[in-house]
Amino acid sequence: MRKKLLATGFALALSMLINEETSAQTSKEIRLITLDPGHFHAALVQKNMYPEVSPEVRVYAPVGTDLDFHLQRIEGYNKRADNPTKWLEKVYTGPDYFEKMLSEKAGNVVVIAGNNRIKADYIDKSVNAGLNVLADKPMIIDGKDFDKLKKTFTTAAQKKVLLYDIMTERYEISTMLQREFSMLPSAFGKLEKGTPENPAVTKESVHHFYKYVSGSVLTRPSWFMDVAQQGEGIVDVTTHLVDLIQWECFPEQVIDYQKDIKLTSARHWTTDMTLNQFKTITKTDGFPDYLKKDVVDNVLKVYSNGEINYQLKGVHAKASVIWAYQAPEGGGDTHYSIMRGTKANLIIRQGAEQNYKPTLYIEPVSNNKVYEAGLLQALAVIEKKYPGVALKKNAKGWEVEIPEKYKEGHEAHFGRVTEKYLEYLKQGKLPAWEVPNMIAKYYTTTQALKLATKTQ
Repeated sequence: MRKKLLATGFALALSMLINEETSAQTSKEIRLITLDPGHFHAALVQKNMYPEVSPEVRVYAPVGTDLDFHLQRIEGYNKRADNPTKWLEKVYTGPDYFEKMLSEKAGNVVVIAGNNRIKADYIDKSVNAGLNVLADKPMIIDGKDFDKLKKTFTTAAQKKVLLYDIMTERYEISTMLQREFSMLPSAFGKLEKGTPENPAVTKESVHHFYKYVSGSVLTRPSWFMDVAQQGEGIVDVTTHLVDLIQWECFPEQVIDYQKDIKLTSARHWTTDMTLNQFKTITKTDGFPDYLKKDVVDNVLKVYSNGEINYQLKGVHAKASVIWAYQAPEGGGDTHYSIMRGTKANLIIRQGAEQNYKPTLYIEPVSNNKVYEAGLLQALAVIEKKYPGVALKKNAKGWEVEIPEKYKEGHEAHFGRVTEKYLEYLKQGKLPAWEVPNMIAKYYTTTQALKLATKTQ
C-alpha cells in the first residue's frame, strides 16, 4: 500500500509539474521572463503595464551591476508619482541562471536586452525551449552567427513561437508620416533609383555615449564600449536604419536577401574617449583588461561609427551612424533622413534649427499649382489617419506640422513595440514579410561589417 501511495503521489506531483509548465506556454495571460538584462532597453519594455501581461516577472541573471541597475529602474517605475507600475520582480541569480530559466519555463515570453556577444546563443536556446522571444537589437553582431539566426527562425516556426526584434524607430511620428506620404503618388511620385554618389534614400543617425534616460544620466556598462561584446556601430544602431529603409521603401513587401541586396561599399571609424570620460559614464575606476586592446596613449578608440552604401531591389541607399561623446547643450540623439521621389523629396531634419526635434519637410521637384493641388489631395488622405496634421509653406516647399499628441519620446516607443508584439502573439503569427525582412536586415549589417573590415 505504501509503495502504491508513493507512486500515486509521484504521479500527481509529476502531473502538476507538467500542467504548470504547459500552462506557462499556453495560457492566454502573458508572463514575462527577463534574461540577463545588461541594457537599459530591457527595463523600458516595462515602463508601462499591459492588461494582458502578468505583473509578476521572472528575472534570471548573474549577480552584478547590470542586474542592480535594471531592478533600480523597475523600482523607479513602480514608485513614480505619475501612473506608477506594479511589477513584481522575482529574481534568480545562481551561476546556472540560463539553464534554470530554460528548465523552469516560468513564463512564455523572454525579453533579451544585454550583452550582444552572447545574445545569439540566448535567443537560439530560448526558442528551442519553446519560448517566445522579444529581443533588443541587434540580434547578431557578426556574420558567423547569421546562419544560426536563420536556423533559429526556422525553429521558431516549427515550435510555433514568435521571435521578434524591437524596432522602436518605426513608431517615431515624423518617420511614420514620411512613409505615409511616400505611398501617395500625388505627393511623392515614385521612389527614385538613385546612384552610389546620390542615393535615393539616406538615413543618418547621431548618438551619444553620455545621455539621460528616465531623467537620470545613464550609466553604461563597461562592456558597452567593447565592440567584441556590444558590436560595432555598423551592426548595432545601423540595424534601425536598415530596417527603416526596408520598411519605408518597400512597405509590407518580402525582401529576399539572396536576390534583393547588393552591397556597394562600407566603412567604419572610431570615436575617441578619454579615461575621465569613460569613468564618468561607467562609474568605474578605469579601463578593464578586455578594453586595453583598444586603448592608445590612454585614449579608448571605439569602432562605433559606420556607413553602408548598398542597393535594395535596385534602389541605391545609404545608412550611417555616428557616435559622439556628449550632445550639444539642448540637444540629444538626432536623425536625418531623405527619400527622393520623382515629384518631391521627403526630408527629416533634427538640428539646431529644429530645436533638435525631428521635423518633416516636403520639398517638391517642381513647385507649381498642379503639384500643390496633388499634395493637398494627399494631405486629405493623411488627415483621415492622423487628424490634425497640417502643412506650412516655407521657401523650399512645406513643413509638416504635427500635433503634440503624436510626439511620443523614444522611451515610449518601447511600449508601442511591445503592444504590437502582444497583438502578434494573440494572432499566433507575424506578418508574412517580417521574418524574411529581419533576415535581410541582419544580412545587410553583418556583410557590411565584413566589407568595412576588409577595405579599411
